[in-house]
Amino acid sequence: MAGKVRVDLTVPSAARMYDWLLGGSNNFEVDQAACELLLDAAPTTKALALNNRWFLQRVVQALAKEHGIRQFIDFGSGLPTQNNVHQIAQAVDRRSRVVYVDNDPVVLAYGRSMLDENDRTAIIAADMVDTGQILGHPDFDRLIDLDQPTAALFVSVLHCLPDDAKPDELVRRVVGKLRPGSFVVICQLVSEDPRLRQEVTDLMLEQTHGNWGRVREKCDVHRYFEGLDVQEPGLVDVTDWRPDSELQQRLRSVEWTEYGGLARVP
Repeated sequence: MAGKVRVDLTVPSAARMYDWLLGGSNNFEVDQAACELLLDAAPTTKALALNNRWFLQRVVQALAKEHGIRQFIDFGSGLPTQNNVHQIAQAVDRRSRVVYVDNDPVVLAYGRSMLDENDRTAIIAADMVDTGQILGHPDFDRLIDLDQPTAALFVSVLHCLPDDAKPDELVRRVVGKLRPGSFVVICQLVSEDPRLRQEVTDLMLEQTHGNWGRVREKCDVHRYFEGLDVQEPGLVDVTDWRPDSELQQRLRSVEWTEYGGLARVP
């Protein structure tokens, strides 16, 4: 058994901040204070978080129902909330298997307690850029057969990586392990306003003590999808990715967006 990992309650976590924005309770005062600063800079960020979560639910359901995907790898999965990937996929087919990957100790603690009784899911403690550790993990071998179609999810997480972590190379490494007919889901925070990009990036770097990346531009996200077959409706603000209610179309973030989509490995 691994030793206990100490959680520094004086430093906000991007995962716990996201949990607070979604109305969750697995966060601390330091995370809430950081979110208030973020909302000062980008007041519609709660709408952005909600729409991103709804996008995750829609795209996983589409992968399971329409494309028959039964294996999912969720990179940087974040804190468990309602309608997680395994719940959506297993509602379509109870045999669906999901591996979550995260390195936040609070995420790992809550995730393991939630998944203890579900033998078709697991959470791996790893930095998502460490693909060797992830793909070589016993739980990965138990649940994921890379000779079968698989979905790799990078949902609202690549902006947590700095440029020197080479998020585009991470995507290519993972895609290179997937068989043709597999799928990749990617979205990340973008803004076409250079002032906002810098302000929010500086804020998050300061609040998380450097444990973040940066707000990028749409052209950066396009590079993640090079060589992949982007599915309809293309690369969009995820609010517009096959919305299933008028509320989801009306509730929009203004200052920045989650931008991305779904692509097939040719």
